Amino acid sequence: MSGTRRPSLTVSVCVAVLAAAWVTVAGRASALESSKETIGELLKIQAQVQSRLDLVSRAVVAVESDDGAASGVIVSPDGLVMTAAHVTTNPGRKILLHLADGTKTGCKSLGLDKSTDAAMMRIDGDRKDWPYVPLCRDLRMAKPGTWCFALGHPGGYDAKRGPVLRVGRVLKQMANGLQTDCVLMGGDSGGPLFNLDGEVIGIHSQIWEERDQNVHVSVAPFLRAWDTLKQSHVVRVWNTGVGGWLGVMTRISSAAELEIAEVAKDSPAAKAGLQSGDVIVTLDGERMLDQPQFSSAINSRAAGQRISLRLRGKSGPRVVEVSLGTKPVED
Repeated sequence: MSGTRRPSLTVSVCVAVLAAAWVTVAGRASALESSKETIGELLKIQAQVQSRLDLVSRAVVAVESDDGAASGVIVSPDGLVMTAAHVTTNPGRKILLHLADGTKTGCKSLGLDKSTDAAMMRIDGDRKDWPYVPLCRDLRMAKPGTWCFALGHPGGYDAKRGPVLRVGRVLKQMANGLQTDCVLMGGDSGGPLFNLDGEVIGIHSQIWEERDQNVHVSVAPFLRAWDTLKQSHVVRVWNTGVGGWLGVMTRISSAAELEIAEVAKDSPAAKAGLQSGDVIVTLDGERMLDQPQFSSAINSRAAGQRISLRLRGKSGPRVVEVSLGTKPVED
């Protein structure tokens, strides 16, 4: 569902789109099949979104940098902005923001978490009354089936259009992320995902062509590293166990496979010959489908434990035995 910063769509159109969203989700996710909203219930959801829209849209910003257009959201009156790490890329960058009302202001990128795609910025100056939105601190509430709405500036800032609204549902809850069916586009990266109370529950991270594959960073890594991000540190949390360490960062490839993005120098993975671009097929015989599943599998193993990875690389499939190490201390 799309709209402007004003809830101007007609009731009939909003209800029709909400109903279509339900059909899409219910057709794909069995966890949602038992929840079938009536027209009256859809009208109630519409009213909840419209009651929050004008207020929260004031805190949504368009990000303009040398890397292109993106989005973010102000989360404190003194100008802290949450966005995605792939938007800021590094601490200390000067970035231009467009507010929903057309105001332009500079900001500086602060810290980022490269493993989860969480990042923070701060608006320049000493102003203490920026429009801002609250965070949802009860992460259990963003469970599959929960209605939500996404805001952002797809394609960059447009004064006539304002922030664009999409309504959908949470399809999957992960350790550091959420998967929804809110339709996202280029320029939405870093924008906010809200619950119906107008609280931020995620930041747009991975945008895919299929509407049910979009991934948002949850607020969990932000809350976990809040002071670290404010102090402009780069958080590098590799896939580790309670003392076990493999030393890889992963991503989902364009073919929707779990792929190694980076291998830490002198890590167990590097010593075993793992390479960037290798597809992780199984771990100890269990098929690996996504990053949270793989992280969880590594987290359940201790330092010194030997694991078997079935990989597919440029030279074809292979099986690699790796002994997990002890995680090194990192800044």
